[in-house]
Amino acid sequence: MQDRLQTNRLALVIGLALATLPGIVLAQAPRDVTDDRIVVVGDPMGDRIADEITQPITVLSGEELEKRRHGTLGEMLDGLPGVANSDFGPGVGRPVIRGLQGSRVQVLEDGLRTVDVSGEGADHAIAVDPLRATQIEVYRGPATLLYGSGAAGGVVNTVTRRFDPEISAGPTLSGFGSFGENGNDWQGAANAQIPIGRNFALRGGWSIRRSDDFDIKGFQEIDSDEGRKGRLVNSSVDNDTWNVEGLWSGQRGYLGVGFSRWESDYGIPENFDARPRELGGLSDEFERIKAESDRFDLRAEFRDPFPGFTAARIKLAYTEYEQEELEFEFDRTPEGGELDEIEVESVFANDAFETRLEFVHAPVAGLRGVIGVQFNDRDFEAGNPEDEAEIFYVRPSETSTIGLFVLEELPTEFGKLEFGLRVERERASAGDVFENEIEGVTGRDGNFLPFQARLQSRTFTPFSLSAGSIIDISRQHHLRASVTAAERSPSLEQLFAFGRHAAAGTFEIGDPDLAKETYVNFELGIDRHKGPLRYDLGVFYNRVDDFVFLQSVDDGAGGSVFVNDLGNRAGEGEAIGCAPGDGGLCRLRNELVFNTQRNAEFYGAELGAVWDAIEGPIPVSWRFSADIVRGELRDGGNLPRITPPRLGVGFDTGWQDFALSIDYQRVFKQTRTAELEDSTSGFDLLGFDLTWQPAFWSDARFFLRGRNLLNEDGRRHQSFFRDDAPIIGRAISGGLRFDWGA
Repeated sequence: MQDRLQTNRLALVIGLALATLPGIVLAQAPRDVTDDRIVVVGDPMGDRIADEITQPITVLSGEELEKRRHGTLGEMLDGLPGVANSDFGPGVGRPVIRGLQGSRVQVLEDGLRTVDVSGEGADHAIAVDPLRATQIEVYRGPATLLYGSGAAGGVVNTVTRRFDPEISAGPTLSGFGSFGENGNDWQGAANAQIPIGRNFALRGGWSIRRSDDFDIKGFQEIDSDEGRKGRLVNSSVDNDTWNVEGLWSGQRGYLGVGFSRWESDYGIPENFDARPRELGGLSDEFERIKAESDRFDLRAEFRDPFPGFTAARIKLAYTEYEQEELEFEFDRTPEGGELDEIEVESVFANDAFETRLEFVHAPVAGLRGVIGVQFNDRDFEAGNPEDEAEIFYVRPSETSTIGLFVLEELPTEFGKLEFGLRVERERASAGDVFENEIEGVTGRDGNFLPFQARLQSRTFTPFSLSAGSIIDISRQHHLRASVTAAERSPSLEQLFAFGRHAAAGTFEIGDPDLAKETYVNFELGIDRHKGPLRYDLGVFYNRVDDFVFLQSVDDGAGGSVFVNDLGNRAGEGEAIGCAPGDGGLCRLRNELVFNTQRNAEFYGAELGAVWDAIEGPIPVSWRFSADIVRGELRDGGNLPRITPPRLGVGFDTGWQDFALSIDYQRVFKQTRTAELEDSTSGFDLLGFDLTWQPAFWSDARFFLRGRNLLNEDGRRHQSFFRDDAPIIGRAISGGLRFDWGA
């Protein structure tokens, strides 16, 4: 793997050198852009807005983005039609799109995927800082055509404008700062640009978050009266991000090179109380995660690069990601415990090189489109540095993927047609593990399933096709229809897992013989995009063959089978002769689950609407949202962790320099549960946003916001963590946003 890492670094240097060569053709005049439409940056066409794309896309920017700004990506997007948050405490928030999450939702930054280990653990944060996002684009439904096999559920692209080709006439500075009383949550960010001449600029940014433990309603664990009431213990967060770029922009294109660093230190909430048990003590240990990421980026675009093509784009990124999981162990004392030792339980290294080339061709027989190629190489390692026999539940592995895609659109008298295809070649190679303290587990069929020291490499060739149409029903209405046939390769954890996944409370077994998932997705929608009433209503049906999911094992009494850290059930191996209350390997604390393939289907509906009810000095606009998704096995039964139905209403108003928004959302109970899965109760979310833009400082906005004003004890059904911690309690925060300069 060290040789592979050196090869990646060499490829990065060569790629940077080659990509900078075309810079000599850039003209010495800035680009003149007068179009102020919100362009979908992640769309390879390069000039389309969401209303011109057949796939359902939500774009957050400007004031709407600022109202949603939070410390995690999942928090920011929660409540959008079809999008929810699967949190693991305030430090981790992962987007869930139409009931799909984890490695099925691709998270990008400026068009290339983020590199972390969030796909290998529900407790792992996404290595992207939402505080520096200037636009967020959410593709709902399979986006494998554009972004590959990992985008079977959807895509979230965070746009930072680090490589925006527009250079200001003078220095600029923008900033954001806020304080939230719940958790003493401090957040801040600043971005600066210094132009050097007409065509070159230096840019830089910095952001920070610091918090204490957060307040909640009631107790952490569901249906419990133990622990510290009103406090989510070990939920504090420390985040730091900074970046620097150099960008050269001319009439024929631009070239930008940058470096960014992301650091995070967050706790996994735990019902911690290190007093003696006879005094009410609970857990005498808790875990924290420290992660860091170094990323090098290059972006370039050349206009009219050669005959027949109007643009050529180069996107390149190399990332080195590291993460440590630390266990803090305490000696029990009447005063609440004394720190005994800090043990490094697991160390992760995830290095990746990715490059993407896009060529936009001139119209041919009315067709306008993009031809692209994308390459990704990933090296993943994990383990316990103090005990080589104790490995992470996913073994070390290497993955390389190359993909070719074509996207075309054809204007017609009634609107436009869009179609495309993508083909990939993916190879996943598992590392050999000859020393492992886990011998195996008893399988679902009752036979012993041994741990295999060596596994064969797997090669997949996912293929995707899509076709869609936008029909102009009238000047105000569009009708959208599309069909996508897509394939997805199984993820690393689905193929190679074998061991205790502590954060999720499971003992997961992968299947190295898994087949590709096959999706056939139908979309139908209608929207009204002009006038005082605007809406977007859509329905979808997603039929999946060989869907991979985690299946529990029935213990014969209506419950799940639990095993110890070695995979032993009660009465097996190290669990023989254990008495109630015994610790160590007598603790059967891990639910045994197997990665299983069965045919499934997802279907649902989404609505977003705005009605400008009153115009004038005190305008009033009403907003409505609703979504529902069902995830079922086609031979009967429900899939686990499916987002419950939601219904929201809100209104916007203002007077002179003030603007006010109030929002209410009902999250309904989820009773359509999988086998051995508990239902969750519904809850209500009420919030407000108050903004003041003073006349004496027109580029500044002071804001005050409130979230969960009803102080609900809500449990997100789509979260692996729902039984261990509720949502954050009532939170009031305030702050300032400003822009200065040309």
